[in-house]
Amino acid sequence: MAAHVDYFYFFMLLNFLFFFFLVVALVLVFAIRYRRSAHPKAEQIHGSLLLEIGWTVIPLGISMVMFAWGAILFFGFNRPPKDAMDIYGVGKQWMWKFQHLEGQREINQLHVPVGRDVRVVLTSMDVIHDFAVPAFRVKGDVIPGRYTAVWFHPTRPGTYHLFCDQYCGTLHSGMVGDVIVMEKDAYQRWLLTGGEGSLAQQGQKLFQQLGCNTCHRNDSQARGPNLAGLYGNPVTLTDGRTITADDNYIRESILRPEAKIVAGFQPIMPTFQGQINEEQVIELLNYIKSMAQEQPGGPVKTSPNSPAVPGASGPAAGTR
Repeated sequence: MAAHVDYFYFFMLLNFLFFFFLVVALVLVFAIRYRRSAHPKAEQIHGSLLLEIGWTVIPLGISMVMFAWGAILFFGFNRPPKDAMDIYGVGKQWMWKFQHLEGQREINQLHVPVGRDVRVVLTSMDVIHDFAVPAFRVKGDVIPGRYTAVWFHPTRPGTYHLFCDQYCGTLHSGMVGDVIVMEKDAYQRWLLTGGEGSLAQQGQKLFQQLGCNTCHRNDSQARGPNLAGLYGNPVTLTDGRTITADDNYIRESILRPEAKIVAGFQPIMPTFQGQINEEQVIELLNYIKSMAQEQPGGPVKTSPNSPAVPGASGPAAGTR
């Protein structure tokens, strides 16, 4: 995106400079030509309709070009390619922590392959931070309590500065790091240097350790929605609303399960707020996402005249 941002910036800059010097030149010409000693008596001047239309339509047209161009860039920044690789990042006073889907973890360094779309999903453990890589012309707020994302497509191997662009406390200026762009083969070798299984595998272990599998199951004893096939699908709530089970919904379901109750279930799930950290939430999220392609299954369906079975609302679901 860097080249596109630069072209837009230079286009605006040239327009501003052109009109700045035009106005300055007209002021100087009028000040000299129509100085008081040369024209002691004011003269009536009739307006020019063509001139008035010109100085209205031309700036309006230029402004609309800027608006359309900027809107295209804005939507491009906020709509990552569907096949972009995901990396999760957590901002914390005063460091950056990253987790790769393969299980590799980093602090204040982010390794990515060249020539690949990369989406960085971000959240904060404390205050608002801002993920910024000036060389890529990319930045985005990192907000506690929710996920945001930035994406980029590195085109040249090298090491690029990573900053926090939002004042976040005493050591804000020290919250820096590096984005290390590597050749694809080198990146694949780097991925093998660490990690304890993929994020989904770590999430599965945590899912069992926390006892989540005792409620979220696919039989008639389920007290919570079946999570297979949940991610990315619509969820019907007790208040009649239908929402999509995305990253933010699942995160909220883990930490604030009473916020959105799935239709057909009771608000009995305990909160895990304060019991697990942001990295563990990401692990659970990726485990649930890994089940997105699985068949929802669910409790055995009963006949229309039979009593309703908790959890029989099917895949709709949710995480509570």
